[in-house]
Amino acid sequence: MQPLVGYQRKYLRGLAHCLKPVLLIGQKGVTNSVVHSLDDALTKHELVKVKFIEGKQRDNKNRVIEILEQKTDAHMVGMIGHTAILYRPHPEEDKRKITLQHRG
Repeated sequence: MQPLVGYQRKYLRGLAHCLKPVLLIGQKGVTNSVVHSLDDALTKHELVKVKFIEGKQRDNKNRVIEILEQKTDAHMVGMIGHTAILYRPHPEEDKRKITLQHRG
């Protein structure tokens, strides 16, 4: 997937505004079950919120998000407080719920 540009991230943040977190990151951090749950949620919803209930330091959150992005092939759209927004389009184009605009 190509990197998202600014206007696409802004659009996705707007869509995520009304969403509730579907995944909570606790003191164990990134485990196989967390990665599997996130992968399933991204396949089903494409756009999800992940909330940190432990390890709320900025460096820790950024490191966890980088790992999740790599393991699920997702992109972080934004971080609001202790909640991150991740996006990954459905692998099958005809099942995609979110259509990103492309300029130029």
